[in-house]
Amino acid sequence: MAQKTKFKRGDSVEISIKEDGFHGSYFVADVISPLNDHEYIIEFKTLLNDDETKLLKDIVDVENVRPLPPQIPVSSGFVLYQEVDVYDNEGWWVGMVTGRNGLIYYVYFASTNEEIAYPAYRLRLHQEWKDGEWVVLSKRRK
Repeated sequence: MAQKTKFKRGDSVEISIKEDGFHGSYFVADVISPLNDHEYIIEFKTLLNDDETKLLKDIVDVENVRPLPPQIPVSSGFVLYQEVDVYDNEGWWVGMVTGRNGLIYYVYFASTNEEIAYPAYRLRLHQEWKDGEWVVLSKRRK
């Protein structure tokens, strides 16, 4: 079994939120401190607390924390059915390219059954953090 990645205070990470309405999303946060072997205290960089006066702090399970993915340049554009992340609503959302019109890409989100158009600069290749390594899938999993 692969050893889990350990994060320390000040590390920038991405948090996967599994709550309704957030499936398939990743939000950038800073580690405030490890709480125990299974949890971290984090502060989101873009999400605010309920009264919207401060950045949201939360306790998250280690299974929902990953390092920031490396930036992979996409010189020739994204291809049909490629899994991508789209920056929208303060975070990255996993979707699949379903069409293109110039620099505008149509992305389908299975979690909401929506197809939305985005400019290319809002997309990045989707990467999965598996066993301590980044994995890029060329096409969406069936």
